[in-house]
Amino acid sequence: MSEDRYIYDLSEGDASMRSLLGGKGANIAEMAKAGLPVPDLFTVTTTACVEAMNNNGEWPASLEGEVAEATKRLEERTGRKLGASEKPLLLSVRSGAVHSMPGMMDTVLNLGISDDSVKALAEESGNERFAWDSYRRFIQMYGEVVEGVPAHLYEDALSALKHERGVEEDTDLTAEDLKGLVATYKEISNEELGGEWTSDPHEQLNRAINAVFKSWGNPRAEVYRRAHNIPASLGTAVNIQQMVFGNMGDTSATGVCFTRNPSTGENAVYGEFLVNAQGEDVVAGIRTPRPLDEMKDVLPEAYQQLVDTMHAMELHYKDMQDMEFTVENGKLYMLQTRNGKRTAAAALKIASDQVKEGVITQEEALMRIEPGQLDQLLHPAIPPDHGKEVIAQGLPASPGAAVGGVCFDADTAAQLGGKGEAVVLVRYETTPDDIHGVIVAQGILTAHGGMTSHAAVVARGMGKPCVAGAQGIKIDTENKTLTIGERVIKEGEVITLDGSEGKVYGEALDLIPPQINEDFLNVVQWADGVRRLGVRANADNFEDASKARELGAEGIGLCRTEHMFMAQDRLPAVRKMILAETPEQRAAALEEILPMQQSDFEGVFTAMKGLPVTVRLLDPPLHEFLPNLTEQSLLVQRLELEGGNAEELGEARETLAQVKRLHELNPMLGTRGCRLAMLYPEIPDMQARAIIRAALAVKEREGETVGVEIMIPLVALEQEIETQRGIVVAAVEDELAKAGAQLDYTVGTMIELPRAALIADRIAQHADFFSFGTNDLTQTAIGISRDDAENGFLTQYVMDRVLERNPFETIDVEGVGQLVEIGVEKGRGAKPKLKVGVCGEHGGDPDSVAFFNKVGLDYVSCSPFRVPIARFAAAKAVLQ
Repeated sequence: MSEDRYIYDLSEGDASMRSLLGGKGANIAEMAKAGLPVPDLFTVTTTACVEAMNNNGEWPASLEGEVAEATKRLEERTGRKLGASEKPLLLSVRSGAVHSMPGMMDTVLNLGISDDSVKALAEESGNERFAWDSYRRFIQMYGEVVEGVPAHLYEDALSALKHERGVEEDTDLTAEDLKGLVATYKEISNEELGGEWTSDPHEQLNRAINAVFKSWGNPRAEVYRRAHNIPASLGTAVNIQQMVFGNMGDTSATGVCFTRNPSTGENAVYGEFLVNAQGEDVVAGIRTPRPLDEMKDVLPEAYQQLVDTMHAMELHYKDMQDMEFTVENGKLYMLQTRNGKRTAAAALKIASDQVKEGVITQEEALMRIEPGQLDQLLHPAIPPDHGKEVIAQGLPASPGAAVGGVCFDADTAAQLGGKGEAVVLVRYETTPDDIHGVIVAQGILTAHGGMTSHAAVVARGMGKPCVAGAQGIKIDTENKTLTIGERVIKEGEVITLDGSEGKVYGEALDLIPPQINEDFLNVVQWADGVRRLGVRANADNFEDASKARELGAEGIGLCRTEHMFMAQDRLPAVRKMILAETPEQRAAALEEILPMQQSDFEGVFTAMKGLPVTVRLLDPPLHEFLPNLTEQSLLVQRLELEGGNAEELGEARETLAQVKRLHELNPMLGTRGCRLAMLYPEIPDMQARAIIRAALAVKEREGETVGVEIMIPLVALEQEIETQRGIVVAAVEDELAKAGAQLDYTVGTMIELPRAALIADRIAQHADFFSFGTNDLTQTAIGISRDDAENGFLTQYVMDRVLERNPFETIDVEGVGQLVEIGVEKGRGAKPKLKVGVCGEHGGDPDSVAFFNKVGLDYVSCSPFRVPIARFAAAKAVLQ
């Protein structure tokens, strides 16, 4: 055969050929090499599937001939012939993707059975019932998978027959019953197809292979791949394997087993089996399977052989195995082994136990665990066996679970939450004005917004569950109702959110507490011994900073001072400062704000003493501090119509005029960041003084303080950083001189605009450190507003594969990533020891962390609850 062949026989494969033979084909070949009883097969490669997909479903020219030749070789090896009336060969046709995708693609069993071969099968087995049972199963599976006959037509006929015979189970039907059912199935099939389908088993085989190719693109496979970031370009292999029969009678069986408990990780045999059944019966829920340990009483020899095989395969693969088996007349056959899917708790326990057992190293354990599994364990969760009905589905924007009474506005949420009531904030989409409600809510549910919407970002930062963009929910804020289908939920009625799955339940569910156990701590500590990147947290208050430190943060990479300004008791003073007509008015407002800022900084610095803290100077769009233009206009109109208090009307008109004067069409690109400080240098002066006073106060009280890092936001021009640095340094030195104290501090900047990355060598002349703000860098580099894009075209772009990933969730390496690389290279070219970090949302995304490690950043910073994930991802980045 040529090197570009599309088919491999069983003896030619092994576990290293996964990308070509798929996981199933490679592992079956590996089992055969290990001497296990495996039915013979040949595998059509993933390459064949990919070429067919890329050619509108048309097979590569040589594939049909290769299938025919491979079938002949299989016939010779087994001594059987496909479709023959004596010693017939029956085949299973099963998918085998590179990455395990359980149940996502299609299978056909018993291919090759026909009116002729069914008799031979009955005679050879001495079991007529078994032969006709196999025939009816083939018609059903082939009809549904290959010919597109609706599955319910077959199921309805089977149910009708069982009802007519007065039996409960399929196994209670006699051979004569099944003969009649085959005839019925044929009629159903021919009626649906408008004629008889081909009875040529070779043609059936080709059509079945093609159906498996096509199933790679079915909706459930697409959804699964998207959820697990599996590229559509990989394709699936197809395994054509000699059938062995678990439905030959009471000495035959089929089952699925795991070498350890996939729910808990316990080192104990786990699985299910069915006597007198075929493989699909166990997973399809047609019959209730029996616990695997009962098999030792029914089929003791096969059971012992199975247990020995399970042990051998776990040692061989050094991981928990998920295996399928069939027992045919007392003889065990292994049909599949793969690394088993498991819960987060089980993953950590298995890895930790196998390190203790000496099976794997700590590094191998780290490579095996997924960062998302750690994430699940940091939040309360819904038990998997709750059995309650989902009433709405949205995006799993922030993991964990929340139970609380529905609440439709932030003020009410803050009021009720302040009294200790559990509330779930339900909004079309949250805004910064809702922050006081978000803080006390158990969780957030929105009708709009994506995975990185305001609600999602804030929720993750606070460790709160969030379901964003829930489909089909209607919110009536006036009447305070949430409508989902026919169900109307009033304010105060309790719902449950599952932020890990994006699900909403219409009642209170019991929750499982966070599972930070010894296994979790072990794994994260192993990661610390491997990683190169530092891990800091984004935190703005004592509580968040304390939680971050508890979860292993090595400092704060982003303290956002605008969050301190937005507190309800400070907003009037901030508005006075922004709307001031004279420098004196502004100075008076700032004097009022300074002690508030200092108090906040003291809390953060106390929690983080001994570690570095990067404080970003004020960076909000102005509109976030001001009354809404439309609402203010309506207020003036109402006061004019009422003809009431002249003084109140005058103040409202004056405020409206000021809001109009400061109104911006695109505030995210307007007077924000250092631009605000360039207009009002009093602001960075005040903030620098508050930072230094707080650091000195903590040092005096606690005996040590933080490493002070002052960060200037949204710099695009060299003159901006030069001017702002001058203001900050002058204020800091003045405060230190007045206090007669010494304190080490640094002044750096955020790189969040493309121009800043491109002239990083010039900016570095005036900066002690860089921190990449990749949220804004993504918006400005790609030219999209995050909220507008996620509510608009971005979801469709990802679904249509215009974009592989949402660039706000995982960094766009080709575009935004290039800007980061340029910024690092140019910055360090001008200042070799320049400290460089990242503080955008990407700092907690494992794939992005791998990129940041590769380009040589010193640290990543993320929300407190993502710190363990970042620590872990940083270690995997080194190992990979």
